[in-house]
Amino acid sequence: MHLRLVTALAAAALLAALGCGGPPPARKLIAVITPSHDNPFFKAEADTAAARAAELGYGVSLNSHDDDAHKQDQLIDVAIANRAAAIILDNAGADASVAAVRKARAAGIPVFLIDREINATGIAVSQIVSNNYQGAVLGAQEFVRLMGEKGNYIELVGRESDTNAAIRTRGYHDVLDKYDSMKLIGRQSANWSQTEAYQKIETMIQANRNIQGVIAGNDTMALGAAAALKNAGMEKVIVAGFDGSPDAIASIRSGGIKATVLQPAAAIARLAVDQAHRYLTTGSTGAPEKQSVDCELVTPANADQYGLFGKR
Repeated sequence: MHLRLVTALAAAALLAALGCGGPPPARKLIAVITPSHDNPFFKAEADTAAARAAELGYGVSLNSHDDDAHKQDQLIDVAIANRAAAIILDNAGADASVAAVRKARAAGIPVFLIDREINATGIAVSQIVSNNYQGAVLGAQEFVRLMGEKGNYIELVGRESDTNAAIRTRGYHDVLDKYDSMKLIGRQSANWSQTEAYQKIETMIQANRNIQGVIAGNDTMALGAAAALKNAGMEKVIVAGFDGSPDAIASIRSGGIKATVLQPAAAIARLAVDQAHRYLTTGSTGAPEKQSVDCELVTPANADQYGLFGKR
């Protein structure tokens, strides 16, 4: 059997195994690859990127790597097999994703990273992220204000392998650690998960109910914490999150969690597709590789101004 036929069959088998569509479309294809769409943040960025690419006349493939670097590698292989014109990627790890981005580049496919950076430069065309540190400082300042600058608090941290988790916790503590009267009495990773956050808070408050606040690295964890606290009759505990998800903003409006920091996910995804289009048509994005977009604080005072990860 000829090598070319073997390669074609292998690519077809990989496409089928991953549930991805068959032969490349007649139009140029943009492959959009993100973490799980079960998380509204990732769904919003994926849907926005896909919609913008379609507006610009591209075919679109939409897939999730579920924060699994091996699955991400397979999806990059699929994009290469489908002869994608560009890849929009919210990656599965700052270190684990470097080889996948390099592989796409070697295949002549430009990669535009959104939301999460990788620990390398010069292989992705763009790395467009929210200013997580600036946002974390905003969120921590509001948390301190809500707590009256004193009290015991718990921190819920995101996935340890995620660069954003580390940046957010650093931003939080660069503010919180200045206040001797703010006492960190528990810190757990809930891996960005609402269910895991619920379980972690439930366990921690069984050991110590003397807490006044919970600050979480994202909104799904904040909502899980708020649900556990409500179930324990501790609704007065201050809960703050990060992302600006519709569920979190609805909770703020109804008196649940007290604040979140909105990442402009939709705007970043749209910007990445626009830069991909510009690069494909002119050979340049006209922007530096590393780009940062500021976050915004959402509270009961301004929650009605915000919709799907952006202002209405």
